[in-house]
Amino acid sequence: MRRPDASSVTQDAMPSSELFRQLAEQLEGPRVSVGELIDALAGRGVGLLLLVCSLPLCVPNIPGMSTLFGILLIAPSLQIMTRSRSVWMPEFARKWQLKGENLRAVLRACSKLLRRFEVVAKPRIEPLTRWPVTGFIGLQTLVMALVLLIPMPGANVIPGIAVALTGLALLQRDGVLMVLSTAVALVALAWVYWGGRYVIGFGLWAYEICIHFIGRLS
Repeated sequence: MRRPDASSVTQDAMPSSELFRQLAEQLEGPRVSVGELIDALAGRGVGLLLLVCSLPLCVPNIPGMSTLFGILLIAPSLQIMTRSRSVWMPEFARKWQLKGENLRAVLRACSKLLRRFEVVAKPRIEPLTRWPVTGFIGLQTLVMALVLLIPMPGANVIPGIAVALTGLALLQRDGVLMVLSTAVALVALAWVYWGGRYVIGFGLWAYEICIHFIGRLS
C-alpha cells in the first residue's frame, strides 16, 4: 500500500489567510502555549504549520521569536522527510508559552500578507510538491530551521521566506513556488556563509582595535 505524503494530510478548503484570521480569534487568553497552537492546527496539513512557524519571521515580530519558531520548525521538517501523518512535539516544547496579544497580532499581520500571495499561487507542476521531491524539501526546511538559530543579521528573514514559500507551495500544490523556495534557501545559505565571514572578520578587527587601545593606555 502506498504510504501517504505528509503534505497530503487533510486540509481545509478555505484560504490560508482565512485560517490565520480564525486562529487569531481561536487562540484566546493572556498566554498561549505551543501545545495549544499545534492542537489548533491538527488535521490542517503540514503546509499550514510551516506557514504558522515561518510567516511571523517575515513581518515585524517579537525579539527572540525567530529562535522559538526555528526550534518548532524542526518537527514539521522531520515530518515531511519521514512522510509522517502527525507532528510529534516534545512535551517541554508544548509547554512553551507566548504572550497571547502579541501572537494574535502577528497572526493577523500574516493573514493580511498571505492574501497578497494567494492570488498568484495555484496548482501547477504538481509532481514537485509530492514525494520523493518533498523528501528533499523536508531536508531543506530542516537546514533553514537550523539557520534560524544563528544569531546574525539577516539570518532570520530570508530562511523565513524560504519556509513560507514551501508551506504555501504544499498547500496550493504549486511547483513553481517550490522551486522558488529552494532558490531563496540557497540565498539564505550564501548570506550566512559570506555574512558570517564578514561578522567574524569585523569582530576580530574590533578585538584588535580594543587590545591596541588598551595597550596604549597601560
